[in-house]
Amino acid sequence: MRRLDWDDLRFFLAVASNGSLSAAARELTVNTTTVLRRIASLEEALSARLFDRMRSGYHLTQEGLVLQDLLVPVDQRLSSLQRDFQAAHAGAKGRVKVSASETVSGTLLAGGMREFADKYPDIEMSLLNEISQIQGISGQNAGLRDVDLAIRTARPTQGDMLVRKLGDLAYGLYAHQDRAATLNEGIEITSPEKLADIPLIGFDEDALPTGPVWFLSRVEKTMMLVTRAAGDRARLQMVQENMGLSALPCIMADAEPELQKIAGPEMVGSLELWLLARRDLAQFPHVRTVMDFIIARVRSLRPSLSGNTGK
Repeated sequence: MRRLDWDDLRFFLAVASNGSLSAAARELTVNTTTVLRRIASLEEALSARLFDRMRSGYHLTQEGLVLQDLLVPVDQRLSSLQRDFQAAHAGAKGRVKVSASETVSGTLLAGGMREFADKYPDIEMSLLNEISQIQGISGQNAGLRDVDLAIRTARPTQGDMLVRKLGDLAYGLYAHQDRAATLNEGIEITSPEKLADIPLIGFDEDALPTGPVWFLSRVEKTMMLVTRAAGDRARLQMVQENMGLSALPCIMADAEPELQKIAGPEMVGSLELWLLARRDLAQFPHVRTVMDFIIARVRSLRPSLSGNTGK
């Protein structure tokens, strides 16, 4: 049996994640011939076929999927080795990367960044935008390879992580005040016949069927769907332009004086907010400090998050 070359595993992961030799070659800054040779070497060493070569690209075989499941945790650990080593000797200073959706970053965290920076000048907290989590970016399974902390709307089911529920992000159904004034004392969501001529801005079709997405998927069958948008900010802008009604985070929409809430979170639904931290990083002072800030920040905004602001 051919001796396993550990560097071949790096090439395997690149092809597995990119789905093609050319994309893997660009990522690794080598030519496609080198990638092909490395994959062949690994398959020979393991006596297994790891990929099916198809017109649409390289697809993992069952053996390839098993190898990927074994390698991903190792790759995540090695990729953060230098960062973890430096963090262990840094004390309450250093950089902490926080991954969150644009809605969470903008409405929950950004407003407290100035105070945090003044109080902890030796800690650089970086907010990294994550694709709208409501679209289902495998947030419940994805690891924290390139970040230290993450705020997600699905509880993770895999990975060696510390997990804490922060609260609920409530959604409501909102309309521009001019449109709301024409709805004759509000609309009856439970009466489909009264919804037929009302324009609606829906979520992206690929969005996970959670709380507000499930609500809109029901009402859009009777309302007049005019367009879809994955991002909360985009739908907010359209409602502000009186394009139609849509489900929006209460903490965001309640702050806009020209918008009126047609239905509250008790009907539209909420998303859970979870704070994720790698267990081995959570013990470091600078990471722990940022975790405490996030927890306190969300706690202070709980009335707005829940939609109980009186609007």
